[in-house]
Amino acid sequence: MRWDALSGEDPANPALFSTDAVTTRTFDTPEFRGITFHEVRARSLLNRVPGASRMPFEWTVNPYRGCSHACVYCFARKTHSYLDLDTGADFDSQIVVKTNAPELLRRELGSSRWRGEHVAMGTNVDCYQRAEGRYRLMPGILTALRDHANPFSILTKGTLILRDLEVLRSASAVADVGVSVSVGFTDEELWRSVEPGTPAPERRLDVVRTLSEHGIPCGVLMAPVIPFLGDSPAQLRTTVRAIAAAGATSVTPLTLHLRPGAREWYLAWLARNHPHLVHHYEALYADGAYAPKWYQRRITRQVHELAAEYGIGPTGPGTARRIAPEAADRAPAPTQLSLL
Repeated sequence: MRWDALSGEDPANPALFSTDAVTTRTFDTPEFRGITFHEVRARSLLNRVPGASRMPFEWTVNPYRGCSHACVYCFARKTHSYLDLDTGADFDSQIVVKTNAPELLRRELGSSRWRGEHVAMGTNVDCYQRAEGRYRLMPGILTALRDHANPFSILTKGTLILRDLEVLRSASAVADVGVSVSVGFTDEELWRSVEPGTPAPERRLDVVRTLSEHGIPCGVLMAPVIPFLGDSPAQLRTTVRAIAAAGATSVTPLTLHLRPGAREWYLAWLARNHPHLVHHYEALYADGAYAPKWYQRRITRQVHELAAEYGIGPTGPGTARRIAPEAADRAPAPTQLSLL
């Protein structure tokens, strides 16, 4: 494993970690069995997003690298190759922990050079993955942002965010705070197969419900919508209906994208579990990491139409959702291979 020349998303920049301050730990408890933690002292925590990025923000904070959620499609897998680790099993089990993240962020936010720009968290790996239950970095991070009245947003699949409910509420009183939960589908079999280390989709929707009940508006990133496995009209309807019932303020669909690192790991999983779909994926993703525009537009249109049907959008507090009887979910689904 190499720590020199590691920097954010670009390994050519100066090192982010002190190479003389790396401690490796394992914990013999069921939730951490098979996982190795590399505790480091970060040199910088506020990361500027590369100019060519599609992201709608300029700054991120990532207290962890690698993720025990083990989502087979995770686009961040490539970043583990910067440490000479593989982008498959190592990404799931070799977790880098920036143990000095809270105090480092507080210092950076207090710098005269910092202009109070929006900070996004959970956009690379989940800041509320299982490791957070032991290291408890997020309360200090959120408190630092609150104390500097600095706007921020969080994207997570983790239910542990509810532990920090009170600091989120106090932060939202002094700055713009956005929270989104990632729920791409509600199919339990698909969840167990592609997101084995995450809380169940129903538990994530409970997070949306709880945050909303406590005055913290919460949207849902419906990601990823997985071609041929989670994209039938019936599946989309079931998922959007559940999101609406949880009280989400918005739903934003994002179709599966397969960047290098994630692509190889996902296609290997696909070949083991759904070999009949491999050639369909090769055709759908023949031009690169993203599904064709026509496919993305179709999914977006379907989800937005369903969102309007179920009343997701700029409704007032306490407004009832327009949720139809369960019979609406019993419409037959067309064949999964009808796209190509």
